[in-house]
Amino acid sequence: MPLPRIYFEKLLENSPDIVVAVDRQGSIVFYNDGARQTLGYAPEEVLGKPVSLLYPSLDAARLVMRAMRSEESGRRGTIKNFETVFVAKDGTRLPVAISGSITADEQGQEVGSIGFAKDLRQIRARDRLVTLGELAVSLAHEINNPLEVITNTMELLEEFVRRTASDEQMVVEVERFEAVQREVVKIHGIVSRVQDLAAGDEYETRQYLPGTLMTDLRHGPTPVPASPPATVTPAPSQNGDAPSIAGLAILVVDDDLGVCQSLAELLRHQGCVATIATSALDALRLIAEHRFDLVVSDVVMPDMDGYDLYMELKESHPELPVILMTGYLYDRDHVIKRSKLAGLATGVLYKKPIDLERLKTIIHTHCAPKKEPLDGEGREPGRNPPLR
Repeated sequence: MPLPRIYFEKLLENSPDIVVAVDRQGSIVFYNDGARQTLGYAPEEVLGKPVSLLYPSLDAARLVMRAMRSEESGRRGTIKNFETVFVAKDGTRLPVAISGSITADEQGQEVGSIGFAKDLRQIRARDRLVTLGELAVSLAHEINNPLEVITNTMELLEEFVRRTASDEQMVVEVERFEAVQREVVKIHGIVSRVQDLAAGDEYETRQYLPGTLMTDLRHGPTPVPASPPATVTPAPSQNGDAPSIAGLAILVVDDDLGVCQSLAELLRHQGCVATIATSALDALRLIAEHRFDLVVSDVVMPDMDGYDLYMELKESHPELPVILMTGYLYDRDHVIKRSKLAGLATGVLYKKPIDLERLKTIIHTHCAPKKEPLDGEGREPGRNPPLR
């Protein structure tokens, strides 16, 4: 049993979209409440008026009708999501997508047309937010990589200065190191806040210039400054000594060469034999050719991410511990979760810059440090992985 006409009239009238019908002469004969709310015209202001009233020009209105009469949409007499512009009563130009058709009477004679127009402003705003969210995550990742290089290099530099500078010189140098460290912590806090916002966290705005707002990245969790490297107390090992990782052969994997080199240098300074690989495929090749005690790999890499590398090694080298590190707090691809579910035992260093003492503790926990002395070039006797 067909529904009475009143059902369809109520449906059209209460639709939140703009619904407009015109007769064969192009005069408006139906104008729903969604159109009133969006365009601002009262029904009595538009009914009986030419439909070109709603367009920026007569040519724009004719363009929609030509599209409806063409066969480009696949069916002559209809259009789907045809983008054009309406003009509201207050002069605002609204991007809209029109779907509609030509209407005919029982004899098949054309009597007019009806169109459903969707306001695209909110849709485009959501698309922009998605794009900005992706940009924020990418930007945070790209900032984290050089930030880690700076942190690692500063740690090495500070240790060198503490060994070589006089007490008087250290008074000044310590202040300089602490100033750099404060700024690095501040940058890292801002990056973390950006990542939180991209993951859907709430945010506040503040005025940047009159009439211009900006996201307030200063609010949110305040990062806790790390202690200077020389004052950090390492976590004790099972025998009561500070964790030692000297003598271990460790492969560092990251698509950022600067991160690889700086982290490898830190590990070498701890007495390790550190080798770098700038891709997961390069890492697999090196592991096939040389023996390593542990792999430290970035999570987010092109072609093959840290999770895929871990799964490959789980099959081919199940005895080889793997540590995943990442600058992303928002794990969009669930790499960290997938790795844990797959049995990743060595833990995940969620944040860059890397906390060296924590990294040493994790390495020490999962590797038996080698006691043999290193040779003059930093290699353990009988072991010769490539130092790159």
